[in-house]
Amino acid sequence: MATITTAAPVARKPLYSSLFVQVLVALMLGIVLGVASPDFAISLKILSDAFLKLITMIVAPIVFCVVVHGIAGAGDLKKVGRVGVKALVYFEVMTTVALVVGLLLAYLFGPGHGMNIDASSLDPKALGTFADRAKNLKGEGIGSFLLNIIPTTSFDALSRNDVLQVLFFAIIFGVSLALVGGEKGEKVASFIDAVATVLFRAMGLIVRTAPLGVLGAVAYTVGKYGVGSLKQLISLVALFYVSVSIFVLAVLGGVMAFCGLNILKFLSYLREELTIVLATASSDAVLPQVMRKLERLGVKDSVVGLVIPTGYSFNLDAFSIYLTLAVVFIAQATNTPLSFGDLLLVLGVSLITSKGAHGVPGSAIVILAATLNAVPSIPAIGLVLVLSVDWFIGMARAVGNMIGNCVATVVVAAWEGDLDYAKAEQVLDGAEVVDVTTG
Repeated sequence: MATITTAAPVARKPLYSSLFVQVLVALMLGIVLGVASPDFAISLKILSDAFLKLITMIVAPIVFCVVVHGIAGAGDLKKVGRVGVKALVYFEVMTTVALVVGLLLAYLFGPGHGMNIDASSLDPKALGTFADRAKNLKGEGIGSFLLNIIPTTSFDALSRNDVLQVLFFAIIFGVSLALVGGEKGEKVASFIDAVATVLFRAMGLIVRTAPLGVLGAVAYTVGKYGVGSLKQLISLVALFYVSVSIFVLAVLGGVMAFCGLNILKFLSYLREELTIVLATASSDAVLPQVMRKLERLGVKDSVVGLVIPTGYSFNLDAFSIYLTLAVVFIAQATNTPLSFGDLLLVLGVSLITSKGAHGVPGSAIVILAATLNAVPSIPAIGLVLVLSVDWFIGMARAVGNMIGNCVATVVVAAWEGDLDYAKAEQVLDGAEVVDVTTG
């Protein structure tokens, strides 16, 4: 007599245990609290600050361990250098495309037309320290920026959580470890791998507090600025969100399709991280878990370790869109005509200034001010016009930057042959569940 067997159904976790669901509930609760009790909502900012500090605490050592282990384990230093060069080439191409997209959409929709702002009537005090930082940035130039990549000491870079400096030291350490090789090199590499495993487990614990961080960030924003705080500059904010969406779906989607992957499935795979970034307006908040998720997707760890941290300073797609969009918006709002030469100058200057955005206090405003100071035909004081909505723009800016860096990592991995397509398709199709909270 034949026996019929059936496969046991896979046990599904309760919906309330999903981090994505928890974050969404926290986001909605934050909006309700912001509207119902603004003063109490503003006081909840401590939750967001605490969450970001917890993440910041662990970012630098994770970057160091992942990069060092990736380089030492690659075995071929020429391959590491090749990955770095390919990443930089990709970054420059995408940055240029993003700058042009912002420029074209600003001219196509003209969000600043009709405002007729008299630049002399704007209050320069509103810029505060932003203008001073911008002048310093402009005065120091690209040479100073490159020099600043070299840390004073390796411990100083780690203590200040300067990702670019940590990356620089990690590359030197990883290359040296690969050159040493042998038993000594293997012992150090094994130790660093073990430390990384513990750090990722710690990261998993911290990520579980993300809903509290999102609750604090959203409640504070709604409580302080109000739901209707976008009315004054709604056209600029809406256009920026549309611009980022077009860039992600059309440009980055096209790049992913060329690599044989679906951008919508990719975004769904990163939905928890995207929601956290949107609520906190900080891509730093998800750096460790994004690196782990890309590894679980089938991207080689050495590629993840090199491309993601480097991209945080050199591949700011959404930020690049914002630069040219905001510059043209200010020119339109103040009725300042721009020649073709001015537009080329804006593009050229933005290609340089955008590289110093990450890690600068009030980075978007500071870099935008530096860009305006380099284009004499546009009144730099016009920067005051976008101050009130910078937080809301910053939400989409952070999301766009993060997506751009994740796509860049996949593209470079595919370009280098370090992407496991079978595993990637399996993960994106939902056949394999990835939970980074388990470490």
